Amino acid sequence: MIDRKVAYGLAVVVLLLAPHFVYPLFLMNVLCFALFACSFNLLIGFAGLVSFGHAAFFGGAGYIAGYVLATLHWPFALGIVAGIVTGASMGLGFGLLAARRNGIYFSMITLALAQMIYFVFLQAPFTGGEDGLQGIPRGTLAGLDLTNDMTFYYVVLAITSLGYALMLRVVHSPFGQVLLAIRENEARAVSLGYDVTRHKLLAFVLSTSLAGLAGATKAVSVGTQTLTDAHWAMSGLVILMVLIGGMGTYFGPVIGALVIVALESKLGDFGNLLAETTHVDWFRQIGVSVTMVTGLIFVVCVLTFRRGIVGSMLALSRKAGGQGARQHG
Repeated sequence: MIDRKVAYGLAVVVLLLAPHFVYPLFLMNVLCFALFACSFNLLIGFAGLVSFGHAAFFGGAGYIAGYVLATLHWPFALGIVAGIVTGASMGLGFGLLAARRNGIYFSMITLALAQMIYFVFLQAPFTGGEDGLQGIPRGTLAGLDLTNDMTFYYVVLAITSLGYALMLRVVHSPFGQVLLAIRENEARAVSLGYDVTRHKLLAFVLSTSLAGLAGATKAVSVGTQTLTDAHWAMSGLVILMVLIGGMGTYFGPVIGALVIVALESKLGDFGNLLAETTHVDWFRQIGVSVTMVTGLIFVVCVLTFRRGIVGSMLALSRKAGGQGARQHG
């Protein structure tokens, strides 16, 4: 089993070198969705809460950040902060209504509220309606010209790394251990004297703040913000990322985000390549069937890798380590 510090070191090296070999805008998209997936994993994987409305915070932060940058001409840093505050504020509002509920009731309340927010974004004049916000500027940061994709990639990498580090810090803190206790046995946590509702609410706000950070960064990186990011399908997509990567693992959501974003971005190219190689035109339809292919991968993962990619790898590693220890014993 690879030491965790070594794994993180290798990941840092790969991420630093990646834009020299892969299109930076694609990598920025992966990083933003990875942070979004990590924010959701903090909620479902460590607090045991399933939100069906996380797209509201992701898309809402993108709209507010895009608006203050494009219309009010705020600097980049303040635009990102505005996105974080938006995610936290919306999360507090949602949480006050949903935190006292459990299971499917919590999930359906978040879904209903998210759909209400979606229709607000559809009708509000500052969002651009179905056209969305266009021409969101990147501006500058500490003298750096963020219009350069290579420069902005490293800014996005720094933002994502800070968000990921915050998630790890929360999970390893005493607060995070209480969340795990609530996830495993809420009644026992209550009997030990913990204020379960308050812990759930704080976990929800932390999760939505990170989702807001991801949404604001993504909107600035692509220069546009549309209703797609606030739609209920985006909430389903982030659930898919976490489940495929490995719910409750530290790096699983990152892998899940990479798989899903790569499928959406590169599946059409792969289908065209197969069509040209095999002279079978049917393969060209793969590119327009991303949802079907993604769903098929999800079914395969659920049936064969119930812990997700990373979770299954960790389980196999522990099993192999245990067998080796017994043989030496």
